Amino acid sequence: MANHKSSKKRILVTATKNAINNARRSAVKTETKKALKAIESGDKAAATTAVRNAESKIMKSVGKIMPKKRAARKVSRLTKKLSKMA
Repeated sequence: MANHKSSKKRILVTATKNAINNARRSAVKTETKKALKAIESGDKAAATTAVRNAESKIMKSVGKIMPKKRAARKVSRLTKKLSKMA
């Protein structure tokens, strides 16, 4: 266990940031799953909306929980599946 005041603070800050990052990561996964489910359902309008929401959530996570290239790859794969749907 930490003995210094600054070490105790860092433990608290790390725990807070860890919780925030886990929530962000979970939100990205949830939106991605919703988009994939909408694409599989066959409803073009719902799929477009879901992919747009997922893209927004993924791109907002850039620099926080994932690199820019990984986010671009995820968005690209989603939009590719959406365009194949038609």
